[in-house]
Amino acid sequence: MGHASIDAIQSKTTEKPLLRISQIFLMSVGFLGIQFGFALQNGNTSRILRSFGADVEQLPMFWIVAPLVGMIVQPIIGHYSDKTWNRLGRRKPFFLAGAILSSIALIMLPNSGNFTAIIPALWIGAGMVMVMDASFNIAMEPFRALVADNLSHQQSASGFSIQTFLIGLGAVAGSALPEFLATNGISMNAGSDGVANNIKYSFYIGAVVFIASILITIFFTKEYPPHEYEKYHGKAESKGGGLSEIFTDFKQMPRTMKQLGLVQFFSWFALFSMWVFTTDAVATHIYKLSGNYSQSVAYNEAGNKVSSAFGVYNLVAMFYALLLPVLARKINRRLTHAISLLAGGIGLISIYFIEDPSMLKYSMVGVGLAWASILAMPYVILSASIPAGKLGIYMGIFNFFITLPQIINGFVGGWIVKHLYNGQSIYAIVLAGIFMICAAISVVYVYDPAEKK
Repeated sequence: MGHASIDAIQSKTTEKPLLRISQIFLMSVGFLGIQFGFALQNGNTSRILRSFGADVEQLPMFWIVAPLVGMIVQPIIGHYSDKTWNRLGRRKPFFLAGAILSSIALIMLPNSGNFTAIIPALWIGAGMVMVMDASFNIAMEPFRALVADNLSHQQSASGFSIQTFLIGLGAVAGSALPEFLATNGISMNAGSDGVANNIKYSFYIGAVVFIASILITIFFTKEYPPHEYEKYHGKAESKGGGLSEIFTDFKQMPRTMKQLGLVQFFSWFALFSMWVFTTDAVATHIYKLSGNYSQSVAYNEAGNKVSSAFGVYNLVAMFYALLLPVLARKINRRLTHAISLLAGGIGLISIYFIEDPSMLKYSMVGVGLAWASILAMPYVILSASIPAGKLGIYMGIFNFFITLPQIINGFVGGWIVKHLYNGQSIYAIVLAGIFMICAAISVVYVYDPAEKK
């Protein structure tokens, strides 16, 4: 559907009523729990898999399962959440199912070593990563559609910014938790199953926070029933339904989405490298570890430093997210995103020059600016381009541009580190910084319908 027909539909709709800040907050608080879980996954999965025997060059292949699952799950969840309405609502049933499955996976992952009599711990761990990410996607995808469902265009930037603030809050807590527990008496020595107690207890706490925050959103957020939804969004064009409709919608995706796809490719290729390789990059480049170091106390210390540094970028993102609407109004949304991505690229490249691990937090400031913008601005720009009744499916399709670069990185990233970088993961981080800068350049050329209006 072209831009003219989208505008025609929007012109026939009634503007949604403005929500109070407290309503937007409660609507988005589930994202705090989702990102709490993501932070634990991003900061600790590599070291858990290394503890189970994975080589550093194998890590991307284990991580690749997550975006592969996301690529399949998110469009399907988006499609069916657009079509769903029951006693819980349109998006809420998916929140609840995702929360239950995610909490189970968070508990199971660090305990994979207890099942070695049946299957090697490494493969159980990799399977739990797959289940965890599928569950996160089931819970997460409808959240972005919910914000677009309930907020007027006037409040969309504020809504996504509050969502990003809560994402940052959850991620800060999740990232800092393993080191916090270690400094408060919980052992960080690897147990008989290869995983330290501070990591296990962090994942248990994460499971509780995840499901509790989702339940808050479910109990305290209203969704518009179908007759009200049509009043505010217009009547969706019927194309026969079924999963085949996903492919039709994919072919007819708006121009803005296609252009943002390139920006997302560079951004998420960089983020995937950061999540997968930073712990080993810090261990070898800053701590100067070598040989079989993956179960050493020094490696766990490096992992704790990385997890805490990730907490810094999420803390920065949490507060910077609140400034994004102001910046977007001052200089426009594309330039706001470009400046933020440029800061992230500089931050990643600066890790190469660090000698003291305590300096990692300063590199993460730039990453935090980029992360806040990545979580908000592409969706703000995109939301004005999506036709009525297609918010869920197009948010799911947009996920292709997040998962595809991670899948490509998963196939080639480990090989590059092993054969081109001679096992030195730090160069993967430098390449990530370069890609983030490429994303900053790309977004300048994106068509933003709101700017035209």
